[in-house]
Amino acid sequence: MAAITYDMEVTSSVPPAKLFKAFVLEGDTLIPKVLPQAIKSVETLEGDGGAGTIKLTTFGEGSKHKCVKHKIDAVDKENFTYSYSIIEGDALDGFESISYHTKVVASPDGGSIFKTRSIYVPKCDNKITEEEIKAGKEKASAIFKAVEAYLLANPNC
Repeated sequence: MAAITYDMEVTSSVPPAKLFKAFVLEGDTLIPKVLPQAIKSVETLEGDGGAGTIKLTTFGEGSKHKCVKHKIDAVDKENFTYSYSIIEGDALDGFESISYHTKVVASPDGGSIFKTRSIYVPKCDNKITEEEIKAGKEKASAIFKAVEAYLLANPNC
């Protein structure tokens, strides 16, 4: 089955370095703090945070999924890029693989453009509906906006 890829871009007034730090370098503690109902915890199971690190994300109450393990494929702190793949968990049900690629770039106004690419490789005849893609984008956007609001309200973070 062919991969299903979708891209999403969100703009922010927060500078790229600060946004990357919040989502990637400190996201394991910051996101559960800001949105515990979405992500309960993120635990490093092995590695030092760089490529090859394996983490366990436990989702909040009422989430469609309980938890996932993901492996960091690449982190580039200078170019603000980050990639990881889901390697275990109920989110993989119906999929051969799921991977995410993030890049934060400067916008002309001094803020950022947060770019993500999600790649789903379905098993056999499994299909992703437009509604599921839309719901995923809305959930990702809500998490982004909540973290962005936290950063704007707490400029010294």
